[in-house]
Amino acid sequence: MPHPVVIDSDPGIDDCLALLLALASPELDVRGVSVSYGNTLVENALRNAVAILRQAGRRLPVGVGARRPLKRALAVALETHGASGLGDAPVPPAGVVFDFVKPLERLLADQPEPVTLVTLGPVTSLAVALKRAPDVVRAKVSRHVAMIGNFEARGNTTPYSEFNAWCDPEALAQVLAAELPTDLVPLDVTRELVMSGAEIATLAHVRDPKAEWLAAALSFYHRFHRQYEGLDGCVINDVLVVAALINPTVLSFQPTRVTVSLDDGDDRGRTLVDPEGWKARVATGVRPETVRRMLFERVLPWLIEPSLALGA
Repeated sequence: MPHPVVIDSDPGIDDCLALLLALASPELDVRGVSVSYGNTLVENALRNAVAILRQAGRRLPVGVGARRPLKRALAVALETHGASGLGDAPVPPAGVVFDFVKPLERLLADQPEPVTLVTLGPVTSLAVALKRAPDVVRAKVSRHVAMIGNFEARGNTTPYSEFNAWCDPEALAQVLAAELPTDLVPLDVTRELVMSGAEIATLAHVRDPKAEWLAAALSFYHRFHRQYEGLDGCVINDVLVVAALINPTVLSFQPTRVTVSLDDGDDRGRTLVDPEGWKARVATGVRPETVRRMLFERVLPWLIEPSLALGA
């Protein structure tokens, strides 16, 4: 039976690939998508989620979660994901986010059975849901899988901090303290999942509207990585979380106790192993080529089928 999933995301270029992979995978039953601030403003995130669903040919409930961090000033990743959140991919103007759009806890309450909750951005939406409806969250979330944090790997926002944790460390602390069955997928493993500049260039020459749309997003992401990280390619972090739901062998986890720094400066959002910390499982091993093959077969077939790349 397909695995029931609700995804909270801040789309986001790598989020876009992750969502398309989830929607293209019969192993998963995506029940709904909640959006939040993070890579972009929540208004853009909502518009982007709708655009991604249209690219996938799917209609799903879309909710709106957190518009800003619990205590920190709002910050978004303009340099990484562009003004729209999807690089140079054409998208319609963002609309107004109405208050009657369902928040995350309502999406969860609507589920007839427990689901896996996937969070691909800051975990503020989940922290708010835990405050507003803790019984709903505990009844309906059988497992929480988050792309967040870093331990041995360098940060991508400060030398010590990953962006999602940095955005709202207080929310991460509250989620960890709730001790839901939580798996953390940190930069230590996601940095191993890279789409090369040559692959993005190939995609840019494909005569297919969907390929052209994705290439416009990924080309922007590639330019960011080349300028700021000296990488001829881009790290597609969020894809790894979805791939691990489809094929659990692509990640290995270790039970760990974790804390998060609530300090300012470079330590803000730093995730640490701490014997006195909160219980979680942390991904420590990865099979990136298996994930890349899955992504290419299901979302980017032009990169494995030369005839498709030529428009034949």
